[in-house]
Amino acid sequence: MDQMFAPWRIEWVERDGDPDGCAFCDLPERDADRESRIVARSEHAFCLLNNAPYNPGHAMVIPYRHTGSYPDLDDEALLDHSRLVQRTLAAIDEGLDPDGANTGMNLGDSAGGSIGDHLHTHVVPRWAGDTNFMPVVSDTKVIVEAIEDTYDHLHDAFADQDDVRDPGPDEAIVVE
Repeated sequence: MDQMFAPWRIEWVERDGDPDGCAFCDLPERDADRESRIVARSEHAFCLLNNAPYNPGHAMVIPYRHTGSYPDLDDEALLDHSRLVQRTLAAIDEGLDPDGANTGMNLGDSAGGSIGDHLHTHVVPRWAGDTNFMPVVSDTKVIVEAIEDTYDHLHDAFADQDDVRDPGPDEAIVVE
């Protein structure tokens, strides 16, 4: 069995919340955006950094409404969610300067979603050469930046956007 030393993950393991509940419902209710990795909030959705990122800056845009069905979102929530994906891409471009990005949803358990009952859109920055020999020869992905540093880069980039409110470094940027 391969092992990876990741002491920063203990905060996620020991977090408060209902272990039988939905993390995507619990996290935005906490009064700890930075600790929860929530970078931005809009009226119907929020942007959360992935705790097990494929690449630095791997974020998810998640509607507040608990549903695993995309058609369940009403027009207002759907538009707000899509606009926050747009703003997340812009913040990633400004804050991390990637060469491209992957976006997508895993709808349903059989589609590979680890949280199949609360839909979310993945936004994954990509750089030329970010796939190297490590996954091939050692079945290991190397993440080159700490999540806390990525949070700061994206928080600052969201704060530079138009029509936002910055309540401070430990709170999510509010998209108005």
